[in-house]
Amino acid sequence: MKAYGIGRICRDMELKSSTSGTSYLANSIACDRKYSKEKVTDFFNIKAFGKVAESMDKWLHKGSKILVEGDIQVDEYTDKNGVKKSTTSIVVSSWEFAEGKGDTAPEKKETDFLDVPASIIEELPFS
Repeated sequence: MKAYGIGRICRDMELKSSTSGTSYLANSIACDRKYSKEKVTDFFNIKAFGKVAESMDKWLHKGSKILVEGDIQVDEYTDKNGVKKSTTSIVVSSWEFAEGKGDTAPEKKETDFLDVPASIIEELPFS
């Protein structure tokens, strides 16, 4: 089943790697909806793998508003007390920003690309 949702990332991304070397991450998005006259927030688990997970890790942080597209996945397990439980997640196949640059747009994570020391910036002719 396909799922689409717009919401805000609940915590900073934490990219991990499986034993086979596949990148993955798990997080949640908070989605607001109207219930009667009140605003209610629902929380949905999301998972991403491979290049999708890597791009989410690079560009998103807690509070980023995004649109996700993916499939619904139900995982069943037995807890330590022998009780059967299940969790439902959206396995993200694609995502995009859901707010403009003027809105509280996410900050890019720092990279080593063009890491110019502050003392040199003043000397640059285009700064």
